[in-house]
Amino acid sequence: MKITPNIGILNALLRITCGLTSLAWATAKLSKKPWRSSYLCVALMGAMKVGEGIVRYCPVTDLIQNRQMNGGQEEV
Repeated sequence: MKITPNIGILNALLRITCGLTSLAWATAKLSKKPWRSSYLCVALMGAMKVGEGIVRYCPVTDLIQNRQMNGGQEEV
């Protein structure tokens, strides 16, 4: 499995910005109510978006692009 960048620079910057925003919001909410697991979920998703933006690789985009190239057939 070869991981190459599959998103553009503007998309990556947008992912980093939105990821850091949601991560900061969730962290602020977690400091007030640490027993809420929904804030932890948002923090993890925000961190994942920041990582995708830094690496410039999105697994969901890769999955969709591969399905379109193969005509909807799964790889073995």
